[in-house]
Amino acid sequence: MAPPKRKTGGGRVTPKGTQPGDRTVTSAKSADHSDRDVTSSRREVAASSRYTPKARRRQLIPPNMIPVIMVVLLIVGGLVIMAGYLVGDASRWFTGLGLACILGGLWFATKWE
Repeated sequence: MAPPKRKTGGGRVTPKGTQPGDRTVTSAKSADHSDRDVTSSRREVAASSRYTPKARRRQLIPPNMIPVIMVVLLIVGGLVIMAGYLVGDASRWFTGLGLACILGGLWFATKWE
C-alpha cells in the first residue's frame, strides 16, 4: 500500500488579478541604483518558456507532387542506365545521367513528409 500524500499547504502563488504572461519588470536604470523606485517599473509581457517552432517557408513544389517526382526520377534513372547498356555504347554519359536522376529521386525522398 502506498504511503499517504503530504499536504503542502497550497494557496495562491501569484498575486491576485494577474494574467498569464504578465510580469512586472523594473527598468535597468532603477535596477542599477540602490534606491529602487516602484513608480518607474513598467508592465511587459514576459518571454514564453514554451517551444515556438520556426516559421515554415513557402513550398515551391506542392507536397502531393513530391512522391510522384521521386518515383519518376528513380524509374527514369534506371531506364537511362539500362538504355545505355542496351544500345551497346554504355558510355559514361548514360551512366552519369542515370545516376544523377536516381540521386535526384533520393533527394526528393528526403523531402517527403
